[in-house]
Amino acid sequence: LLDDLPILKRTLGIRAVYLDPLHMLQVDLLARTRAAGAAADTESDDLRRLRRALLLTVNGVAAGMRNTG
Repeated sequence: LLDDLPILKRTLGIRAVYLDPLHMLQVDLLARTRAAGAAADTESDDLRRLRRALLLTVNGVAAGMRNTG
């Protein structure tokens, strides 16, 4: 799809190198957050930490999108 758009192809390739690890971390943190939330009657310190970490990955992806277009 991007054969006619080499600059966009290169930009997306560069972005992926930095954002792919964040996406993988998000998947793991989301699963852990859901498991911790389902197992707890009240919000624990661990659940708060997991949610904070998850939000930080979201902010990281947003920053990466801003920096590369």
